[in-house]
Amino acid sequence: MKKFRYNFIVMALAVMALGLFSCADEPDKYEVASGLPSVSYVRCLSTEIQGSNDDPDMHYTIGELVTEASPQSIICLVGKNLRSVYEIYFNDKKGILNSSYITDNTLIVQIPRSVPETVTDKIYMITKDKDTVTYDFHVVISAPQIISMGNEYAPVGSTQTLTGNYFIDDPGTPLAINFTGADGSMIPAEITNISSDYTQVTFTVPAGAVEGPIYVTSVYGTTKTSFYYKDSRGMLFDFDTNALDNHGWNGHSSTIDDTALSGKFIQLGDGSSVLNHKTWDEQHFSFVYWPGSWNSPENYQDGEMGVRLTDLADFSDWSNMALKFEMCIPSEYPWKNAAMQICFAGVDKVTFGNAGVDIYGKTVAGANNTYMTNNANPRALYRPWSTSPTGSYDTGGEWVTVTLPIAANFVYGWDGSVSSGSLSAESFTSLWIFVSSCGVEGVECTPIIKIDNIRVVPN
Repeated sequence: MKKFRYNFIVMALAVMALGLFSCADEPDKYEVASGLPSVSYVRCLSTEIQGSNDDPDMHYTIGELVTEASPQSIICLVGKNLRSVYEIYFNDKKGILNSSYITDNTLIVQIPRSVPETVTDKIYMITKDKDTVTYDFHVVISAPQIISMGNEYAPVGSTQTLTGNYFIDDPGTPLAINFTGADGSMIPAEITNISSDYTQVTFTVPAGAVEGPIYVTSVYGTTKTSFYYKDSRGMLFDFDTNALDNHGWNGHSSTIDDTALSGKFIQLGDGSSVLNHKTWDEQHFSFVYWPGSWNSPENYQDGEMGVRLTDLADFSDWSNMALKFEMCIPSEYPWKNAAMQICFAGVDKVTFGNAGVDIYGKTVAGANNTYMTNNANPRALYRPWSTSPTGSYDTGGEWVTVTLPIAANFVYGWDGSVSSGSLSAESFTSLWIFVSSCGVEGVECTPIIKIDNIRVVPN
């Protein structure tokens, strides 16, 4: 996905580079001019910032002449007597004028984020005397943009929400959500609500929906989700169809109760065990999977439990992948302290068995926990309570999907500082999820944290 950042400092520098400002401009002495404005052309000053997930042939633009642009783009009107502009509208949405970015010959403004209700494809420039001058300009509204779904494993008939942008319900072309059907057909979902700012749409998961992408269609086009409903790609632990479970010195094995989402899950905490920022309680707050056996050389054959996680999922493109899982925290047992340390490690850091070599000639570390308690082994520190206004986090007893892009999140050490180590495709043979420490102190608590469907998928 392309990420756009709009920054007036960058914008001002771009304008100066274009020679649009002069040393004589003094914003503190700005006065609205009389007469009528005129526009000769429009330049786009928005800068496309390349991210790690962008295509190598991504296009960059500062100052191109344009006849159209997307909401939130920063544009520069070039013409005459532009200080006479007192108000500006794009279609029926008002833009915000800043006198520091207006001269006689240039006017810089950001296109409003709001979706127009009446499309005229014009810019309206209104003077202080209420005279109006128009200029032809098309605001390009995107097809729906989809960021996330509340619970990607939601059962049929449940109410769910998609979050994103441009969920526009046009009278002529109503907004539509379709799930993938067993035969590849589209299974329509009933939409129950669309937020007034078009950033959320609530719907009912339809009968017949199977694993696959979700399609959202508006009058402006169709978008397919990058995530799958009930995604089984890169599944590491579903605790049902494969036999992998807790496989280490300590930690929780899977369980099941009447809150289960799709069979067994792991539960960290029991509602009475105390958690604080210094807690080391593997019995109640840890799930660990170490590959291997006690065979020599190591052959990763301890029944079905000995396999390396890299044998289950392809981590070769790990920097463009995300760790996902579903999580449920009852409101009666909220999370208020410590981080969920999520730590992958290679066989050179840990295996379930003796130290030595494996059948591939690689050195293996054997069973140990020292790799967890240092800053050299990168891990994610998931702590949603720390960004909550109340300092407390729960899901109200509902299951939600957690998404942690690996490159952006697996960068910390044990104490919360930036890790001194780095990851490679061979760093993902084991997994330890341990709620403990992290360098951020909250309030002592007794949480219950349920986790299911641990998987790695493309971003």
